[in-house]
Amino acid sequence: MSDQRAQILGSIRRALKRGPLDDAAAAELEAKLKSPRRNLVPARATQFNHRGQVELFVKMAEAVQTSVARVASAKDVPGAVADYLARLNLPQRIVAAPDPQLDGIPWAERPLLAVTRGVAGDSDPAGITACFAAIAETGTLMLLSGPESPTRNNFLPDTHIVVLRQGQVTAAYEDGFARLRAARANRDGEGGFAMPRNVNFITGPSRTADIEQRIELGAHGPRRLHIVLIEDGPD
Repeated sequence: MSDQRAQILGSIRRALKRGPLDDAAAAELEAKLKSPRRNLVPARATQFNHRGQVELFVKMAEAVQTSVARVASAKDVPGAVADYLARLNLPQRIVAAPDPQLDGIPWAERPLLAVTRGVAGDSDPAGITACFAAIAETGTLMLLSGPESPTRNNFLPDTHIVVLRQGQVTAAYEDGFARLRAARANRDGEGGFAMPRNVNFITGPSRTADIEQRIELGAHGPRRLHIVLIEDGPD
């Protein structure tokens, strides 16, 4: 544990009038963190094989006003994005997160689609990001923050487009966190687990029913959420 983390946790223990942990208690906590026990997981997603989980994810996402376009490979993504924007009469202009997962997409094959890479600004009507995982149980996207995946790109543009590979679909939230632990293991340089600053779970476009109990989209973020599902990953 780093000196800064030990200092913070020590301050919390002192505020709670608790003394330092003895070796046995510290070892017990360390073991729980390394091998966390799974909670009860609904059978809604775990009863299916991976193909069934992909189909469930699409069904659950569409049930919350998320549109889904299924393509065969990454080379089909620019066409799917351009067609989606044209169908809604939206500008053929997007800002793409500087995520390496988007590097292999041949945007130049659609020259009328203006793509810039970087952090979304106030004037960007549509943004496109990758994601870390997708939860079949609820049709939810799991996105991590970082230099390559700025959080504002998920929420600032009015239209949020997400590129998802079918191999990223997992059954339940616990499976998503298990993947996160594996991906971020030893990121703190001490053999431990380094959490990203933010983990965003996105289920459908932004909505509220505060006014007259009527659903309004785009209240606190994008009014449209569109997923381009690449089906060339593992089944």
